[in-house]
Amino acid sequence: MSELKTQLNPQHPLFHLSDSLDWEGFEQRFGHQMQAVGGRPPLPARLLVGLHYLKAMYDESDESVVAKWVENPYWQYFCGETQFQHAFPCHPTSLVKWRKQVGPEGIEQLLQQVLRSAMQAKALKPPDIQRLTCDTTVQEKAIAFPTDARLYHKARQTLVREAKARGVDLRQSYVRVGKLAYFKQSRYRCARQLKRAMKQTRKLRTFLGRVIRDIERKLPQPDTVMQSWLERAKRIHQQQRRDSGKLYSLHAPEVECIAKGKVHKRYEFGCKVVLVTTSASNWIVGADAIHGNPHDGATLIPALAQTTALTGIEPAQVAVDQGFRGTKHHPATVQVLVAGRRKFKGGLKRLVKRRSAIEPVIGHAKQDHALGRNYLKGKNGDRINALLVACGFNLKKLGRWFVENPRPVTPNL
Repeated sequence: MSELKTQLNPQHPLFHLSDSLDWEGFEQRFGHQMQAVGGRPPLPARLLVGLHYLKAMYDESDESVVAKWVENPYWQYFCGETQFQHAFPCHPTSLVKWRKQVGPEGIEQLLQQVLRSAMQAKALKPPDIQRLTCDTTVQEKAIAFPTDARLYHKARQTLVREAKARGVDLRQSYVRVGKLAYFKQSRYRCARQLKRAMKQTRKLRTFLGRVIRDIERKLPQPDTVMQSWLERAKRIHQQQRRDSGKLYSLHAPEVECIAKGKVHKRYEFGCKVVLVTTSASNWIVGADAIHGNPHDGATLIPALAQTTALTGIEPAQVAVDQGFRGTKHHPATVQVLVAGRRKFKGGLKRLVKRRSAIEPVIGHAKQDHALGRNYLKGKNGDRINALLVACGFNLKKLGRWFVENPRPVTPNL
């Protein structure tokens, strides 16, 4: 049987990318983390890294990237196969477990390797990294819009389910009347009958409070999981409209409400992400998710430090928008050019005019990759998703560069 390599187009982007990445380095970095202690042998690091690269490039889920891998010979060659395979490479949950093992620091090494390959191919030039653009955006979490009625309803449902699993006999579960009140609230709100809608919302809050108190009476010493659900339900029950640090999702307590001043979307629920791109060529050389909804300027120093760690090159100039104004947030060794603050001349003027080039990069990261809606769990999931988006964006860019600048092909003998 002929090798898979001989049946593929050597000018395909994935063919070039497969030959340009340092797969042996991944085996050295991640191989010790996947040592099997009895049971099934560990999966190859190249397979797991390759599947995450493909997931990031084509905005696939864990399930879909595994399913499509069986159908696509280029994907299989990219992950190190020499013969065409007809079986799934792994279970989708293996990708989840691997992400938990390596954490955001391990995914950061995936981005570092992509940038290193781009620099070795001379697609990304070191002088480009000295002139950067930085901006922030919101990475929305995969949650439903957080209305009070929905939060009360979901919190009560969760507590009833968990109490039933532990054998707690509740005085009343409010399964039927709670569902009816939730439906009525939605319909009254849609019909602009606000007083009636508010009455149903108060009723849902009352149901939640009764269930919380009933569980606390009958389960005075709950286990860790039940205690966590009770604390979240209490936060939802007690929080008021003007409170800070509100809980917007029962299963994702890390979600924050961020107002960016957009006309079409007043509030976004997720976390802030800072992106750093090269001014001349729009490579993403830094990406991270930051919680706490900090001032944009407060993200600049950590973002530039990450870029230096990933590329080994310290930037000289960075163009930013007026959200980054305030010299106390500016690094001492980097010239920060705030667009719209004063007039610049010569090369500085050209650099500031290029600042807006980061906006379509953010748009493509949200539309073509996973920055628009994050499905990964927790704060680490937010960071991992932002880093994978940068990997996918850069890999697509590097693949196009290889196609536009073809290398001489050695004929297969």
